[in-house]
Amino acid sequence: MIENNQLKKDTTKGIFWTFVDFFSSQGIKFIIQLLLTRILLPEHFGLIGMILIVVAISQSIVNSGMQNALIREQNSTQVDYSTVFYFNLFVSIVIYGVVFIFAPIISAFYDEPILKELLRVLGLIIIINAFGIVQRTILTKKINFKTQTLINIISTVFSGVTAVILALVGLGVWSLVVQNVMGQLIQTILLSLHNRWKPSFIFSVSSFKRLFGFGWRLLVSGLIDTTYKNIYNIIIGRTYSTTVLGYYTQATMLRDIASNSITLAVQKVTYPVLSKIQDKEKQLLNGYRTIIKNSVFVTFPLMIGLAAIANNLIPFLFGENWKGTVPYFQILCLAGMLYPLQAINLNILQVKGRSDLFLRLEIIKKIIGVCLIIFVVVLKLGMIWLVWTLVISSISSLFINTYFSGRLINYPIKSQFLDIIKTFISAAIMGILVFFIGLRLNFLLDIYILILQILFGCVVFIGLSIILKSYELYNFTKYIKNFAKK
Repeated sequence: MIENNQLKKDTTKGIFWTFVDFFSSQGIKFIIQLLLTRILLPEHFGLIGMILIVVAISQSIVNSGMQNALIREQNSTQVDYSTVFYFNLFVSIVIYGVVFIFAPIISAFYDEPILKELLRVLGLIIIINAFGIVQRTILTKKINFKTQTLINIISTVFSGVTAVILALVGLGVWSLVVQNVMGQLIQTILLSLHNRWKPSFIFSVSSFKRLFGFGWRLLVSGLIDTTYKNIYNIIIGRTYSTTVLGYYTQATMLRDIASNSITLAVQKVTYPVLSKIQDKEKQLLNGYRTIIKNSVFVTFPLMIGLAAIANNLIPFLFGENWKGTVPYFQILCLAGMLYPLQAINLNILQVKGRSDLFLRLEIIKKIIGVCLIIFVVVLKLGMIWLVWTLVISSISSLFINTYFSGRLINYPIKSQFLDIIKTFISAAIMGILVFFIGLRLNFLLDIYILILQILFGCVVFIGLSIILKSYELYNFTKYIKNFAKK
Protein backbone atom coordinates (compact mmCIF):
# COMPACT_ATOMS: atom_id res chain seq x y z
CA MET A 1 0.00 0.00 0.00
CA ILE A 2 2.86 2.37 0.83
CA GLU A 3 4.44 1.61 -2.55
CA ASN A 4 1.15 2.32 -4.35
CA ASN A 5 0.67 5.62 -2.53
CA GLN A 6 4.21 6.67 -3.38
CA LEU A 7 3.63 5.74 -7.01
CA LYS A 8 0.46 7.86 -7.13
CA LYS A 9 2.32 10.70 -5.46
CA ASP A 10 5.19 10.50 -7.98
CA THR A 11 2.76 10.30 -10.89
CA THR A 12 0.69 13.25 -9.69
CA LYS A 13 3.80 15.31 -9.05
CA GLY A 14 5.25 14.38 -12.45
CA ILE A 15 2.05 15.22 -14.32
CA PHE A 16 1.76 18.47 -12.39
CA TRP A 17 5.20 19.66 -13.38
CA THR A 18 4.91 18.52 -16.98
CA PHE A 19 1.68 20.49 -17.28
CA VAL A 20 3.35 23.46 -15.62
CA ASP A 21 5.95 23.03 -18.35
CA PHE A 22 3.16 22.98 -20.93
CA PHE A 23 1.45 26.13 -19.69
CA SER A 24 4.70 28.01 -19.03
CA SER A 25 7.47 26.89 -21.37
CA GLN A 26 5.11 26.17 -24.25
CA GLY A 27 3.07 29.25 -23.42
CA ILE A 28 6.17 31.43 -23.55
CA LYS A 29 7.25 29.75 -26.77
CA PHE A 30 3.82 30.46 -28.21
CA ILE A 31 4.02 34.15 -27.31
CA ILE A 32 7.47 34.35 -28.88
CA GLN A 33 6.11 32.67 -31.99
CA LEU A 34 3.29 35.20 -32.18
CA LEU A 35 5.77 38.05 -32.07
CA LEU A 36 7.91 36.44 -34.76
CA THR A 37 4.93 35.90 -37.08
CA ARG A 38 4.19 39.62 -36.83
CA ILE A 39 7.77 40.45 -37.84
CA LEU A 40 8.77 37.69 -40.25
CA LEU A 41 7.13 36.42 -43.44
CA PRO A 42 5.52 33.00 -44.07
CA GLU A 43 8.38 32.07 -46.41
CA HIS A 44 10.89 32.47 -43.57
CA PHE A 45 9.09 29.74 -41.63
CA GLY A 46 8.84 27.75 -44.85
CA LEU A 47 12.63 27.78 -45.25
CA ILE A 48 13.10 26.38 -41.75
CA GLY A 49 10.44 23.78 -42.44
CA MET A 50 12.44 22.54 -45.45
CA ILE A 51 15.48 21.59 -43.38
CA LEU A 52 14.02 20.60 -40.01
CA ILE A 53 13.57 17.04 -41.31
CA VAL A 54 17.34 16.65 -41.59
CA VAL A 55 17.86 17.77 -37.99
CA ALA A 56 14.92 15.70 -36.72
CA ILE A 57 16.17 12.51 -38.39
CA SER A 58 19.69 13.17 -37.13
CA GLN A 59 18.37 13.64 -33.58
CA SER A 60 16.60 10.28 -33.79
CA ILE A 61 19.83 8.57 -34.84
CA VAL A 62 21.81 10.20 -32.03
CA ASN A 63 19.23 9.14 -29.44
CA SER A 64 19.27 5.62 -30.97
CA GLY A 65 16.59 4.38 -28.58
CA MET A 66 19.19 4.14 -25.80
CA GLN A 67 17.43 6.77 -23.69
CA ASN A 68 14.29 4.65 -23.38
CA ALA A 69 16.44 1.59 -22.74
CA LEU A 70 18.10 3.38 -19.82
CA ILE A 71 14.77 4.56 -18.41
CA ARG A 72 13.36 1.04 -18.55
CA GLU A 73 16.40 -0.38 -16.71
CA GLN A 74 15.60 -0.81 -13.04
CA ASN A 75 19.20 -0.24 -11.90
CA SER A 76 21.30 1.70 -14.40
CA THR A 77 24.98 2.05 -13.50
CA GLN A 78 27.67 4.66 -14.15
CA VAL A 79 29.07 2.26 -16.74
CA ASP A 80 25.71 2.22 -18.56
CA TYR A 81 25.43 5.99 -18.55
CA SER A 82 29.01 6.51 -19.73
CA THR A 83 28.65 3.95 -22.51
CA VAL A 84 25.52 5.63 -23.85
CA PHE A 85 27.11 9.07 -23.56
CA TYR A 86 30.20 8.20 -25.64
CA PHE A 87 28.18 6.32 -28.21
CA ASN A 88 25.77 9.24 -28.66
CA LEU A 89 28.62 11.73 -28.91
CA PHE A 90 30.47 9.69 -31.54
CA VAL A 91 27.33 9.20 -33.64
CA SER A 92 26.41 12.89 -33.40
CA ILE A 93 29.79 14.00 -34.75
CA VAL A 94 29.55 11.55 -37.66
CA ILE A 95 25.98 12.63 -38.46
CA TYR A 96 26.85 16.33 -38.37
CA GLY A 97 29.73 15.66 -40.75
CA VAL A 98 27.31 14.01 -43.17
CA VAL A 99 24.87 16.92 -42.86
CA PHE A 100 27.68 19.43 -43.47
CA ILE A 101 28.84 17.64 -46.62
CA PHE A 102 25.36 17.12 -48.10
CA ALA A 103 24.06 20.62 -47.29
CA PRO A 104 24.74 21.94 -50.84
CA ILE A 105 22.85 18.99 -52.38
CA ILE A 106 19.82 19.59 -50.15
CA SER A 107 19.95 23.28 -51.01
CA ALA A 108 19.96 22.45 -54.73
CA PHE A 109 17.04 20.02 -54.30
CA TYR A 110 14.80 22.84 -53.05
CA ASP A 111 16.46 25.44 -55.32
CA GLU A 112 17.07 27.66 -52.28
CA PRO A 113 20.79 28.66 -52.06
CA ILE A 114 20.49 30.01 -48.50
CA LEU A 115 19.60 26.56 -47.17
CA LYS A 116 23.23 25.41 -47.35
CA GLU A 117 24.43 27.78 -44.64
CA LEU A 118 21.21 27.53 -42.65
CA LEU A 119 21.53 23.76 -42.45
CA ARG A 120 25.19 23.80 -41.45
CA VAL A 121 24.48 26.12 -38.53
CA LEU A 122 21.19 24.52 -37.48
CA GLY A 123 22.86 21.10 -37.62
CA LEU A 124 24.98 22.02 -34.58
CA ILE A 125 21.91 21.07 -32.52
CA ILE A 126 22.78 17.43 -33.26
CA ILE A 127 26.06 17.57 -31.36
CA ILE A 128 24.69 19.81 -28.60
CA ASN A 129 21.83 17.40 -27.98
CA ALA A 130 24.23 14.46 -27.59
CA PHE A 131 25.70 16.11 -24.49
CA GLY A 132 22.28 16.42 -22.84
CA ILE A 133 20.56 13.09 -23.50
CA VAL A 134 22.01 11.23 -20.51
CA GLN A 135 21.53 14.27 -18.26
CA ARG A 136 17.83 14.41 -19.10
CA THR A 137 17.49 10.64 -18.77
CA ILE A 138 18.80 10.76 -15.18
CA LEU A 139 16.14 13.30 -14.21
CA THR A 140 13.41 11.35 -16.01
CA LYS A 141 14.30 8.12 -14.17
CA LYS A 142 13.96 10.02 -10.91
CA ILE A 143 10.60 11.37 -12.15
CA ASN A 144 12.08 14.83 -11.54
CA PHE A 145 10.15 16.96 -14.00
CA LYS A 146 10.23 20.08 -11.88
CA THR A 147 13.88 20.71 -12.75
CA GLN A 148 13.30 19.93 -16.41
CA THR A 149 10.39 22.37 -16.46
CA LEU A 150 12.44 25.20 -14.96
CA ILE A 151 15.27 24.55 -17.41
CA ASN A 152 12.86 24.54 -20.35
CA ILE A 153 11.36 27.85 -19.22
CA ILE A 154 14.75 29.54 -18.88
CA SER A 155 16.00 28.29 -22.26
CA THR A 156 12.74 29.24 -23.98
CA VAL A 157 12.78 32.79 -22.62
CA PHE A 158 16.41 33.56 -23.46
CA SER A 159 16.39 31.97 -26.91
CA GLY A 160 12.97 33.47 -27.74
CA VAL A 161 13.84 37.03 -26.71
CA THR A 162 17.09 36.78 -28.68
CA ALA A 163 15.18 35.62 -31.77
CA VAL A 164 12.72 38.52 -31.54
CA ILE A 165 15.56 41.05 -31.22
CA LEU A 166 17.37 39.55 -34.22
CA ALA A 167 14.15 39.57 -36.25
CA LEU A 168 13.57 43.24 -35.42
CA VAL A 169 17.05 44.20 -36.66
CA GLY A 170 16.35 42.47 -39.96
CA LEU A 171 18.10 39.08 -39.76
CA GLY A 172 14.99 37.29 -41.05
CA VAL A 173 15.20 33.50 -41.14
CA TRP A 174 18.51 33.53 -39.24
CA SER A 175 16.64 34.65 -36.12
CA LEU A 176 14.76 31.31 -36.20
CA VAL A 177 18.02 29.37 -36.60
CA VAL A 178 19.63 31.14 -33.64
CA GLN A 179 16.49 30.52 -31.55
CA ASN A 180 16.68 26.76 -32.11
CA VAL A 181 20.44 26.43 -31.54
CA MET A 182 20.55 28.69 -28.50
CA GLY A 183 17.55 26.99 -26.88
CA GLN A 184 19.19 23.57 -27.14
CA LEU A 185 22.55 24.89 -25.93
CA ILE A 186 21.10 26.56 -22.82
CA GLN A 187 19.13 23.41 -21.95
CA THR A 188 22.21 21.21 -22.20
CA ILE A 189 24.35 23.56 -20.09
CA LEU A 190 21.72 23.87 -17.34
CA LEU A 191 21.08 20.12 -17.25
CA SER A 192 24.81 19.49 -16.81
CA LEU A 193 25.14 22.12 -14.09
CA HIS A 194 22.21 20.70 -12.15
CA ASN A 195 23.05 16.99 -12.32
CA ARG A 196 26.79 17.36 -11.87
CA TRP A 197 27.04 14.02 -13.65
CA LYS A 198 30.24 13.35 -15.56
CA PRO A 199 31.01 10.36 -17.76
CA SER A 200 33.71 7.98 -16.63
CA PHE A 201 36.48 7.00 -19.05
CA ILE A 202 34.90 3.66 -19.84
CA PHE A 203 32.93 2.06 -22.63
CA SER A 204 31.37 -1.32 -21.86
CA VAL A 205 30.69 -3.54 -24.85
CA SER A 206 28.38 -5.79 -22.81
CA SER A 207 26.43 -2.78 -21.53
CA PHE A 208 26.16 -1.41 -25.06
CA LYS A 209 24.90 -4.73 -26.44
CA ARG A 210 22.26 -5.03 -23.72
CA LEU A 211 20.94 -1.49 -24.10
CA PHE A 212 21.23 -1.34 -27.87
CA GLY A 213 19.59 -4.76 -28.11
CA PHE A 214 16.44 -3.15 -26.74
CA GLY A 215 16.97 0.31 -28.20
CA TRP A 216 17.86 -0.38 -31.84
CA ARG A 217 14.28 -1.28 -32.73
CA LEU A 218 13.11 1.95 -31.11
CA LEU A 219 15.79 3.73 -33.14
CA VAL A 220 14.45 2.36 -36.42
CA SER A 221 10.87 3.05 -35.28
CA GLY A 222 11.82 6.63 -34.40
CA LEU A 223 13.52 7.13 -37.75
CA ILE A 224 10.50 5.84 -39.63
CA ASP A 225 8.12 8.00 -37.60
CA THR A 226 10.27 11.13 -37.87
CA THR A 227 10.78 10.71 -41.61
CA TYR A 228 7.08 10.14 -42.16
CA LYS A 229 6.05 13.20 -40.11
CA ASN A 230 8.48 15.42 -42.01
CA ILE A 231 7.94 13.99 -45.48
CA TYR A 232 5.02 16.37 -45.84
CA ASN A 233 7.45 19.28 -45.55
CA ILE A 234 9.54 17.81 -48.36
CA ILE A 235 6.56 17.29 -50.67
CA ILE A 236 5.02 20.70 -49.94
CA GLY A 237 8.35 22.53 -50.21
CA ARG A 238 9.23 20.82 -53.48
CA THR A 239 5.77 20.84 -55.09
CA TYR A 240 4.26 24.09 -53.88
CA SER A 241 5.98 27.19 -52.49
CA THR A 242 7.80 28.36 -49.37
CA THR A 243 4.72 30.46 -48.50
CA VAL A 244 2.38 27.45 -48.57
CA LEU A 245 4.93 25.49 -46.54
CA GLY A 246 5.04 28.42 -44.12
CA TYR A 247 1.27 28.18 -43.66
CA TYR A 248 1.51 24.44 -43.08
CA THR A 249 4.44 24.63 -40.64
CA GLN A 250 2.68 27.37 -38.68
CA ALA A 251 -0.49 25.26 -38.49
CA THR A 252 1.62 22.31 -37.34
CA MET A 253 3.38 24.46 -34.74
CA LEU A 254 0.09 25.71 -33.27
CA ARG A 255 -1.38 22.19 -33.28
CA ASP A 256 1.76 20.77 -31.65
CA ILE A 257 1.71 23.33 -28.85
CA ALA A 258 -1.65 21.90 -27.82
CA SER A 259 -1.57 18.25 -28.88
CA ASN A 260 2.06 17.16 -28.91
CA SER A 261 2.91 19.04 -25.73
CA ILE A 262 0.21 17.17 -23.84
CA THR A 263 1.20 13.92 -25.57
CA LEU A 264 4.84 14.31 -24.64
CA ALA A 265 3.94 15.34 -21.09
CA VAL A 266 1.77 12.28 -20.52
CA GLN A 267 4.18 9.98 -22.34
CA LYS A 268 7.20 11.31 -20.48
CA VAL A 269 5.62 10.79 -17.07
CA THR A 270 3.76 7.54 -17.65
CA TYR A 271 6.66 5.62 -19.19
CA PRO A 272 8.95 5.62 -16.13
CA VAL A 273 5.96 5.25 -13.79
CA LEU A 274 4.44 2.29 -15.65
CA SER A 275 7.90 0.76 -16.00
CA LYS A 276 8.08 0.52 -12.22
CA ILE A 277 4.94 -1.66 -12.13
CA GLN A 278 5.54 -3.57 -15.37
CA ASP A 279 5.27 -6.94 -13.57
CA LYS A 280 2.10 -6.10 -11.61
CA GLU A 281 -0.60 -6.85 -14.16
CA LYS A 282 -3.70 -5.63 -12.33
CA GLN A 283 -2.06 -2.46 -11.07
CA LEU A 284 -0.65 -1.79 -14.54
CA LEU A 285 -4.06 -2.16 -16.20
CA ASN A 286 -5.83 0.08 -13.69
CA GLY A 287 -3.18 2.77 -13.95
CA TYR A 288 -3.23 2.56 -17.72
CA ARG A 289 -7.03 2.94 -17.94
CA THR A 290 -6.94 5.95 -15.65
CA ILE A 291 -4.26 7.62 -17.77
CA ILE A 292 -6.22 6.96 -20.98
CA LYS A 293 -9.50 8.39 -19.67
CA ASN A 294 -7.98 11.44 -18.01
CA SER A 295 -5.83 12.25 -21.05
CA VAL A 296 -8.68 12.30 -23.57
CA PHE A 297 -10.77 14.37 -21.17
CA VAL A 298 -8.25 17.16 -21.81
CA THR A 299 -7.19 16.57 -25.41
CA PHE A 300 -10.56 15.86 -27.08
CA PRO A 301 -12.32 19.11 -26.10
CA LEU A 302 -9.13 21.12 -26.52
CA MET A 303 -8.36 19.97 -30.08
CA ILE A 304 -11.96 19.96 -31.30
CA GLY A 305 -12.50 23.35 -29.70
CA LEU A 306 -9.42 24.80 -31.41
CA ALA A 307 -10.64 23.53 -34.77
CA ALA A 308 -14.04 25.12 -34.13
CA ILE A 309 -12.63 28.60 -33.38
CA ALA A 310 -9.83 28.54 -35.97
CA ASN A 311 -11.56 30.94 -38.39
CA ASN A 312 -11.33 33.70 -35.80
CA LEU A 313 -8.31 32.48 -33.84
CA ILE A 314 -5.69 32.44 -36.63
CA PRO A 315 -6.26 36.00 -37.97
CA PHE A 316 -6.46 37.33 -34.41
CA LEU A 317 -3.18 35.70 -33.36
CA PHE A 318 -1.04 35.93 -36.49
CA GLY A 319 -2.70 38.62 -38.59
CA GLU A 320 -4.62 38.60 -41.86
CA ASN A 321 -1.52 37.45 -43.81
CA TRP A 322 -1.84 34.04 -42.18
CA LYS A 323 -5.46 33.21 -43.12
CA GLY A 324 -4.13 30.49 -45.41
CA THR A 325 -3.19 28.57 -42.26
CA VAL A 326 -6.83 28.05 -41.13
CA PRO A 327 -7.92 24.98 -43.17
CA TYR A 328 -4.64 23.15 -42.52
CA PHE A 329 -4.87 23.86 -38.81
CA GLN A 330 -8.45 22.60 -38.54
CA ILE A 331 -7.60 19.31 -40.22
CA LEU A 332 -4.40 18.87 -38.18
CA CYS A 333 -6.38 19.34 -34.95
CA LEU A 334 -8.57 16.35 -35.84
CA ALA A 335 -5.47 14.24 -36.36
CA GLY A 336 -3.76 15.62 -33.25
CA MET A 337 -6.59 14.75 -30.86
CA LEU A 338 -5.67 11.07 -31.26
CA TYR A 339 -1.91 11.46 -30.69
CA PRO A 340 -1.99 11.06 -26.88
CA LEU A 341 -3.96 7.82 -27.23
CA GLN A 342 -1.44 6.49 -29.74
CA ALA A 343 1.51 7.45 -27.57
CA ILE A 344 0.11 5.89 -24.40
CA ASN A 345 -0.64 2.64 -26.22
CA LEU A 346 2.90 2.57 -27.58
CA ASN A 347 4.24 3.13 -24.06
CA ILE A 348 2.81 -0.24 -23.04
CA LEU A 349 4.81 -1.99 -25.77
CA GLN A 350 8.00 -0.43 -24.41
CA VAL A 351 7.10 -1.11 -20.79
CA LYS A 352 6.56 -4.76 -21.66
CA GLY A 353 9.90 -4.87 -23.49
CA ARG A 354 8.26 -5.51 -26.88
CA SER A 355 10.46 -3.21 -28.95
CA ASP A 356 10.28 -5.85 -31.72
CA LEU A 357 6.50 -5.43 -31.95
CA PHE A 358 6.93 -1.66 -31.63
CA LEU A 359 9.09 -1.68 -34.77
CA ARG A 360 6.81 -3.97 -36.78
CA LEU A 361 3.78 -1.85 -36.04
CA GLU A 362 5.66 1.32 -36.94
CA ILE A 363 6.53 -0.14 -40.34
CA ILE A 364 2.93 -1.25 -41.00
CA LYS A 365 1.49 2.14 -40.03
CA LYS A 366 3.93 4.10 -42.13
CA ILE A 367 3.37 1.88 -45.17
CA ILE A 368 -0.33 2.72 -44.90
CA GLY A 369 0.50 6.42 -44.57
CA VAL A 370 2.91 6.45 -47.51
CA CYS A 371 0.33 4.67 -49.70
CA LEU A 372 -2.17 7.42 -48.86
CA ILE A 373 0.37 10.10 -49.74
CA ILE A 374 1.25 8.44 -53.05
CA PHE A 375 -2.45 8.13 -53.88
CA VAL A 376 -3.01 11.87 -53.34
CA VAL A 377 0.17 12.96 -55.15
CA VAL A 378 -0.32 10.69 -58.19
CA LEU A 379 -3.95 11.78 -58.63
CA LYS A 380 -2.96 15.42 -57.98
CA LEU A 381 -5.79 15.89 -55.49
CA GLY A 382 -4.17 18.99 -54.00
CA MET A 383 -2.85 20.31 -50.72
CA ILE A 384 -6.02 19.91 -48.64
CA TRP A 385 -6.33 16.22 -49.42
CA LEU A 386 -2.64 15.77 -48.66
CA VAL A 387 -3.26 17.10 -45.14
CA TRP A 388 -6.38 14.92 -44.78
CA THR A 389 -4.19 11.84 -45.18
CA LEU A 390 -2.81 12.67 -41.72
CA VAL A 391 -6.27 12.24 -40.20
CA ILE A 392 -6.88 8.92 -41.96
CA SER A 393 -3.42 7.72 -41.00
CA SER A 394 -3.94 8.82 -37.39
CA ILE A 395 -7.18 6.83 -37.11
CA SER A 396 -5.68 3.67 -38.61
CA SER A 397 -2.59 4.01 -36.36
CA LEU A 398 -4.79 4.27 -33.28
CA PHE A 399 -6.62 1.04 -34.08
CA ILE A 400 -3.37 -0.80 -34.76
CA ASN A 401 -1.66 0.45 -31.57
CA THR A 402 -4.73 -0.21 -29.45
CA TYR A 403 -5.24 -3.73 -30.72
CA PHE A 404 -1.72 -4.97 -29.98
CA SER A 405 -1.12 -3.09 -26.73
CA GLY A 406 -4.53 -4.21 -25.50
CA ARG A 407 -3.58 -7.84 -26.01
CA LEU A 408 -0.55 -7.42 -23.75
CA ILE A 409 -2.54 -6.18 -20.74
CA ASN A 410 -6.02 -7.55 -21.51
CA TYR A 411 -7.47 -4.15 -22.47
CA PRO A 412 -9.10 -4.66 -25.90
CA ILE A 413 -10.20 -1.99 -28.39
CA LYS A 414 -13.84 -2.27 -27.34
CA SER A 415 -13.00 -1.55 -23.70
CA GLN A 416 -10.87 1.45 -24.63
CA PHE A 417 -13.62 2.74 -26.91
CA LEU A 418 -16.21 2.49 -24.13
CA ASP A 419 -13.87 4.28 -21.74
CA ILE A 420 -13.52 7.33 -24.01
CA ILE A 421 -16.88 7.50 -25.84
CA LYS A 422 -18.58 9.83 -23.31
CA THR A 423 -15.77 12.36 -23.58
CA PHE A 424 -15.79 12.17 -27.38
CA ILE A 425 -19.56 12.74 -27.60
CA SER A 426 -19.36 15.74 -25.26
CA ALA A 427 -16.42 17.24 -27.17
CA ALA A 428 -17.97 16.64 -30.62
CA ILE A 429 -21.30 18.27 -29.72
CA MET A 430 -19.46 21.16 -28.10
CA GLY A 431 -17.27 21.67 -31.19
CA ILE A 432 -20.22 21.73 -33.61
CA LEU A 433 -22.16 24.24 -31.50
CA VAL A 434 -19.10 26.47 -30.99
CA PHE A 435 -18.39 26.51 -34.74
CA PHE A 436 -21.92 27.62 -35.66
CA ILE A 437 -21.99 30.17 -32.86
CA GLY A 438 -18.90 31.74 -34.47
CA LEU A 439 -20.67 31.99 -37.82
CA ARG A 440 -23.70 33.63 -36.25
CA LEU A 441 -21.58 36.22 -34.41
CA ASN A 442 -19.53 37.34 -37.44
CA PHE A 443 -20.72 40.93 -36.97
CA LEU A 444 -18.53 41.22 -33.84
CA LEU A 445 -14.77 41.74 -33.57
CA ASP A 446 -12.64 38.56 -33.55
CA ILE A 447 -11.63 38.98 -29.91
CA TYR A 448 -15.26 39.16 -28.71
CA ILE A 449 -16.28 36.20 -30.86
CA LEU A 450 -13.38 34.15 -29.45
CA ILE A 451 -14.23 34.99 -25.84
CA LEU A 452 -17.89 34.06 -26.34
CA GLN A 453 -16.98 30.85 -28.21
CA ILE A 454 -14.54 29.73 -25.50
CA LEU A 455 -16.92 30.48 -22.63
CA PHE A 456 -19.84 28.83 -24.42
CA GLY A 457 -17.69 25.79 -25.27
CA CYS A 458 -16.56 25.34 -21.65
CA VAL A 459 -20.13 25.55 -20.35
CA VAL A 460 -21.43 23.08 -22.96
CA PHE A 461 -18.64 20.53 -22.41
CA ILE A 462 -18.85 20.63 -18.62
CA GLY A 463 -22.65 20.47 -18.78
CA LEU A 464 -22.62 17.45 -21.08
CA SER A 465 -19.98 15.77 -18.89
CA ILE A 466 -22.27 16.18 -15.89
CA ILE A 467 -25.28 14.87 -17.82
CA LEU A 468 -23.32 11.84 -19.05
CA LYS A 469 -21.93 11.32 -15.54
CA SER A 470 -18.31 11.50 -16.64
CA TYR A 471 -16.08 10.41 -13.76
CA GLU A 472 -13.12 12.16 -15.41
CA LEU A 473 -14.72 15.53 -14.61
CA TYR A 474 -14.54 14.62 -10.93
CA ASN A 475 -10.89 13.54 -11.32
CA PHE A 476 -10.02 16.71 -13.18
CA THR A 477 -11.56 19.00 -10.57
CA LYS A 478 -9.89 16.98 -7.80
CA TYR A 479 -6.47 17.39 -9.46
CA ILE A 480 -7.06 21.12 -9.87
CA LYS A 481 -7.95 21.46 -6.17
CA ASN A 482 -4.88 19.48 -5.09
CA PHE A 483 -2.58 21.52 -7.31
CA ALA A 484 -4.16 24.78 -6.05
CA LYS A 485 -3.45 23.72 -2.46
CA LYS A 486 0.18 22.99 -3.33
